[in-house]
Amino acid sequence: MTDNHAHPQTAKNVLGGVLEACCFQPMTGYFRDGFCHTIDEDHGSHTVCAVMTEEFLAFSKLQGNDLSTPRNEYGFPGLKPGDKWCVCVSRWEEAFVVGKAPKVLLASTNQRALEVVSLAELRASAVA
Repeated sequence: MTDNHAHPQTAKNVLGGVLEACCFQPMTGYFRDGFCHTIDEDHGSHTVCAVMTEEFLAFSKLQGNDLSTPRNEYGFPGLKPGDKWCVCVSRWEEAFVVGKAPKVLLASTNQRALEVVSLAELRASAVA
């Protein structure tokens, strides 16, 4: 698999273009670089740039991943609706199946997300 962190300028998004930034405030990404870059060691595959909703944050918390509570020891501010975040593609897919998936920014979603979800699914949830 491609190491999209070693050469970020060559990382592609799901549309085939250069991967665009997801969010710098709060700083997101597996590498906390603002992009949904990934490597094979990123077992969660934090590749989907999603716009948080109350519904998704509650769903994620029920699944055991509380994204809304600040964790100061990790420098994590806690997310609120409207924040953009690189989420695990499998968690996004779980939410999509039950109708709780947040909107996604296609240009900021890493092409490696397509190893788990289809472009059609992502397009159905794309920010207009």
